[in-house]
Amino acid sequence: MFENLETTTMEFHIQDLPKMLYEQFFEKKGRVPKAALPIIPFDQAAFLTNSDEPKFIWYGHSVVLIRWMNKTILIDPMLGPNASPIAPFKTKRFSENTLDLIDQFPHIDLLLMTHDHYDHLDMASIDKLASKTSKWFVALGVGRHLESWGIPESDIQEFDWYDQSSFESIDFTFTPSRHFSGRGLNDRSKSLWGGWVMKSENHNLYWSGDGGYGTHFKEIGEKFGPFDFGFMECGQYNPHWHQIHMYPEESVQAALDAGVKKALPVHWGGFPLAMHHWKDPINRFVDEATEQNLDISTPDLGEMIHLHSHTSPWWEAHD
Repeated sequence: MFENLETTTMEFHIQDLPKMLYEQFFEKKGRVPKAALPIIPFDQAAFLTNSDEPKFIWYGHSVVLIRWMNKTILIDPMLGPNASPIAPFKTKRFSENTLDLIDQFPHIDLLLMTHDHYDHLDMASIDKLASKTSKWFVALGVGRHLESWGIPESDIQEFDWYDQSSFESIDFTFTPSRHFSGRGLNDRSKSLWGGWVMKSENHNLYWSGDGGYGTHFKEIGEKFGPFDFGFMECGQYNPHWHQIHMYPEESVQAALDAGVKKALPVHWGGFPLAMHHWKDPINRFVDEATEQNLDISTPDLGEMIHLHSHTSPWWEAHD
C-alpha cells in the first residue's frame, strides 16, 4: 500500500457522510453551469503544424492534449460524460459529446496517467484511445486497469516517484503529490499517484497532479525547475478533504514554490465534484495570481495555445 510523504487524512467523520452525499448529488445550484459549456472545434491541421515550442489544448478538468517535438501527448484523458460511474447518481460533465473528440484527435504517440480515480481514468475513453495510442506512461499499479481493458502490457510503462524515462527527445519524470488512489472499496492506495516533469532541450514543463499543498513542490522545483509552464491542480476542494486537494490560493503558492513561470489551472471546468460554485476555483486563482504577480494562462475549452499566448476570462460569459 502506498503512502504520502506527509501525514495525510480525510477530515470528516462518518456521521457527516449522509449530509455530504446529499449536498454532492442533490444541491447543484451554482455548482453546474446553466447551459453546457461549449468547446472550440479541434483544428487538426493547425495542431500538427511543426513547432519546437509546445502547443496545448485544455478540454476541462484535467484533460490536456499537447503537440511537442512533432509528437502528440495526451494527459489524463477522462472525456466521458460521467465521473461517478459506480455511484447511484451521475456526476455529469459540463460539456456535451466530449467522447467524440477522441475520433478527431490524431494518433497519440504517448499517453500520461497521473492516478486511477474515475475523473482521470475512464474506461469509455480508454476503449476509444486503445487503437490509436502507441505508448502509455502511468503511475505504478495503474497498468493493471489498462491491461484488463485490453492494452498490451508491452505498451505500458509504470513509474514510481522520481522514476525517469525518455520518449523521443523529451525526458519524463514522475513526481510526488499528496493524494490517494483507488476505484472501489478494496483497492484504496494500491496504486500510486503523482505528477509529471517533462523536459526537452529547450523547454521544461510541470504537471502537478492531484493533491494537497505540501513541501514536495519546493523539492520538485529545486530538483527540476524552473519551469517554463505549469499545469496546477485547482478545483474540487472542500474543508473535509483539504489535505488532498489544494485551495486555489495554495495552487498559486505551489506554482511559485516549484519555480513555475506561467501557470494554467486545471481540475476545474469539467465536473461538480465538490460543493463550491463552478467558477470559484478560477476566480480565486486569478485573484491570487494577480496578487502574487504570477503569470497565468486561462484558455477556453478547446482553445489551442502556446507558451506565451494571451487568454481572456471566457467563463465570465457563462452563468
